[in-house]
Amino acid sequence: MSRVTVIGATTWGTTLGNLLAGKGVDTCIWARTEAEAQKLWWEQQSRLAELGSGCHLSITSDLSEALHSAECVLCAVPAQRMRQNVQLLAPYVDASMIVVSAAKGLEAATGKRMSEVIAEEVALLPSGRICALSGPNLSQEIARGLPATSIVAGQDLEVAKKVSRLLDTHNFSVFVNNDIVGVELCGALKNVIALGAGMIDGLDLGNNAKAAFITLGWNEVVSLGVALGAKPSTFFGLAGLGDLIATGNSPLSRNHYVGYELGKGRSLSDIISSMTQVAEGIDTTVAAHHLVNKLRLKAPIISLVYSVLFESLSPVEISSRFKNGLKPEPTV
Repeated sequence: MSRVTVIGATTWGTTLGNLLAGKGVDTCIWARTEAEAQKLWWEQQSRLAELGSGCHLSITSDLSEALHSAECVLCAVPAQRMRQNVQLLAPYVDASMIVVSAAKGLEAATGKRMSEVIAEEVALLPSGRICALSGPNLSQEIARGLPATSIVAGQDLEVAKKVSRLLDTHNFSVFVNNDIVGVELCGALKNVIALGAGMIDGLDLGNNAKAAFITLGWNEVVSLGVALGAKPSTFFGLAGLGDLIATGNSPLSRNHYVGYELGKGRSLSDIISSMTQVAEGIDTTVAAHHLVNKLRLKAPIISLVYSVLFESLSPVEISSRFKNGLKPEPTV
């Protein structure tokens, strides 16, 4: 591909931009403001020097400039801002482009996956040219050159293979999957379970309790995913269990961090106000809770995380729930 545009000067967007530029791909990162673009440019100078003369990376706040001649667009923005950003880029997208979501979340207001949001806002784009990138991808590790794997999912496997070849490097192996529903749900819903895993760690309940919590919670995720049209097998591959293991245990995970701090007694508002990045699981928990209720599924783990985040349930109550076998509290 002659040119790739990354929408979003996020940590993940910058990491992907550097990865592509390091391969010699003509890459442009779009930032929302000129100040943000300038700041990112100065921050990237040492990194660009490391990448060498073969690097082709530009940064701009001009969307027309960013998308000029782009063959592939990577949307690395928070899930709750995806629709707004896609609305901005829609006038510059044509039917020959490939648009890839690199966000791991569900739209809180609608429960929709990011590929669905993109399809709604860019109606002229064939569904097969919309893909999703997901997997155990802690951006700080990838930025350091540590080995990692990922999945590109799309309805059209040939298109997904093009994106895979584009992103694949010796330290970043990218596989393909045609279950875009499952891959996106895995990436989004594992954040809900990671929030709860962080709470378990913050409460010092031990690894046995965390293993039980993650296992029972993931069973709920699989049930929800299948009800929404995903393949069960996807939840036990890299996009599912692989991402869950990384996000549910690593201190680099923003969702685990939020859960951990909640377990230590901090309020959600205090935690969010102190963070410079977004923990996608918070809003995705809202979407998951609504989907579970809409589909009339039993999901006590998802409901428990929702109650802690939004219904003033103390994380300490998680301990008592374990004594009750993690069953929902009896209703009156």
